[in-house]
Amino acid sequence: MRIVSGKYKGRHFDIPRNFKARPTTDFAKENLFNVLNNIIDFEDCAVLDLFSGTAGISLEFLSRGCAPIVSVEMDSLHYSHQRKIHEKLQDKNWIPLRDDVFRFIRRDSRKYDIIFADPPYMLKELGSIPNLIFEYGLLKEDGIFIFEHGKDYNFADHPNFMRHIVYGSVNFTIFTAAPAKNEE
Repeated sequence: MRIVSGKYKGRHFDIPRNFKARPTTDFAKENLFNVLNNIIDFEDCAVLDLFSGTAGISLEFLSRGCAPIVSVEMDSLHYSHQRKIHEKLQDKNWIPLRDDVFRFIRRDSRKYDIIFADPPYMLKELGSIPNLIFEYGLLKEDGIFIFEHGKDYNFADHPNFMRHIVYGSVNFTIFTAAPAKNEE
């Protein structure tokens, strides 16, 4: 896994062979951040990364000046991997947490500028995640929610839908805190 841009650009972190997560491809990650560069100013944005797996997305946000970044991951192997990276970087702006994402959403009272979620594509509750983000008010007024999912989901009718982007087999749907005009 490599960091594409920012203060940690070019840093590589090996992913253990027994890792169960499906990391966002470098191609999809780089293109997503190119789109995001035109939507937001990363400096000092509070970020929540749900189902953070390898922490590749968290590290991209961290490298680009976002702070704080909260990464939520339930799997102990994935969390241990994140802790090792955290120990190497010693960056106080990144907070890896081992927790159940659904429990975390229901009890977290902070508001974020950016929320990213990349749940397992086969997760039975996947389709409910956008509604939970808005129901629990986790986004700041001008915040965006980026949701990575498989091709079988379409959120274009969601009241907070902003944009849908596809890179190969990776789908990103971007939502806004305030209902927005649809863009394709």
